[in-house]
Amino acid sequence: MTTLQQILPAAVTARQSGLRRANRALRPARTLPGAAVAAALTAAFGATAAETVSALLGRPLGWIPVVDLVEAASRRGWQEVTPLGLGLAVLGVALLLLAAVPGRCTLVPVETSDPLIVIGITRVGLRRTLRAAALQVNGVERARVRLRRRTIEVSVVTGPESSGTMLRQVGTAVGDRLAGVGTLGTGEVVVRLRRRGV
Repeated sequence: MTTLQQILPAAVTARQSGLRRANRALRPARTLPGAAVAAALTAAFGATAAETVSALLGRPLGWIPVVDLVEAASRRGWQEVTPLGLGLAVLGVALLLLAAVPGRCTLVPVETSDPLIVIGITRVGLRRTLRAAALQVNGVERARVRLRRRTIEVSVVTGPESSGTMLRQVGTAVGDRLAGVGTLGTGEVVVRLRRRGV
């Protein structure tokens, strides 16, 4: 086994673990649903605890009719559940699941030399940077960049005299800019050419 064969698998493995680590660190938390669930549960359980303690001391607060709720619950079966109650239960479960599942990462991870540092670039910023690189190629009039899951799609509009070499030039320019930024896990660059006036 040559030295190159020993180095390459380690570099690929390090890059993949860096991508996993960056995606985990840059994934946003679901703070709004989490805060809503926490505030609702805190208010409900706090009021119930205060009402229960005050009822045990002989002076009920009257905020929550605990005795009436317990009697109503003991008289009714599961068949008599109201649609409003069922809807509130489904909404509560949905909010809990939404708060527990992390959000979609809005940043594209950037490679760093220090494994303890995680940096990301916004998807809009990366699109603008790659679009500017495509527009620097002679003959390109307009460019549009789409970031897909495994590919970066660059659509360019050129004059009627453009050729296939322009595809390679745009691909090279965008690939060089992508390598310069150092993004992790962006996939391959696909260039689509549209001629104006043909």
